[in-house]
Amino acid sequence: MKKSRFTDSQIMSILKQGEGGIPVAEICREHSISSALYYRWRSRYGGMDASLISRLKELERENAQLKKMYAEERLEAEIVQEALSKYQ
Repeated sequence: MKKSRFTDSQIMSILKQGEGGIPVAEICREHSISSALYYRWRSRYGGMDASLISRLKELERENAQLKKMYAEERLEAEIVQEALSKYQ
């Protein structure tokens, strides 16, 4: 997963600037981000605080790890099943 160049607290401060009434174009120019990224952050992290964002990211990492483990186990089970069918 790509590492963000912004920390959770930086993302929160950028979103709070937008809530404070600063125009989105100005925020994006100041922080060198696209407006699409700003709106993606707002839809994803809007209403959260920094601790919730870090928890969300932790859960996403854990979910990715579990998906990888499942795929590996499923592949191993298919290989075993194929090997057993050849010997019968």
